[in-house]
Amino acid sequence: MNEQNQQLESLQDVKDIRRLMERSSRFISLSGLSGVAAGVFGLAGAAIARYVVFKDYYAEYSERGHFEGKDFQALKLQLIVLAAGVFAAAFFSAFYFTWRKSNQQGNSLWSAVSKRLFLNLAIPLAAGGLFILGMLQHNEWRFVAPSCLVFYGLALVNASKYTLTDIRYLGYCEIILGLINMQRTGYGLFFWAIGFGVLHIAYGIVMWWKYERVQ
Repeated sequence: MNEQNQQLESLQDVKDIRRLMERSSRFISLSGLSGVAAGVFGLAGAAIARYVVFKDYYAEYSERGHFEGKDFQALKLQLIVLAAGVFAAAFFSAFYFTWRKSNQQGNSLWSAVSKRLFLNLAIPLAAGGLFILGMLQHNEWRFVAPSCLVFYGLALVNASKYTLTDIRYLGYCEIILGLINMQRTGYGLFFWAIGFGVLHIAYGIVMWWKYERVQ
């Protein structure tokens, strides 16, 4: 009986050591609710963008087969403002839920690990953002949606080594979805809604179920 108790204590010690190592090398306070919130904002943004395009600009697009001139400039501005608003809403909701989970776990939100996580996430996102702005500058709008998905997926994969590995699979899905969208450029909003909406919500629910439901 004493030997069995010692084995159980040793197993618990190993689990505690593993947990401490994970906390020192990985940021584990990401909240599944932040994924759900980001997905809701993503779906709302896609719905608004579709309404703007089809309500005010679809007639011009149907006649010419593409957007150009003042029509396209006005549309670009509206979509850029909308995308910025969706990104800001998703970012601040993710920050709030992650901050709340960090406090519950007694972890620091701004640590050496979280800084590395943020840096590895920000570099591909910044590169992708500048790349997409360059395409819009040259009126090349067809590949904006797939580029968003691919660069975002690369950012998640790049940052996954500093947080829960589950986020890597979300990144793979975003990349694959973006590459498929490259072959179906006329359905950008549809793929956008799946990638930034449906996948985020599904990912958030899975993360909450795995890591937060018991707590």
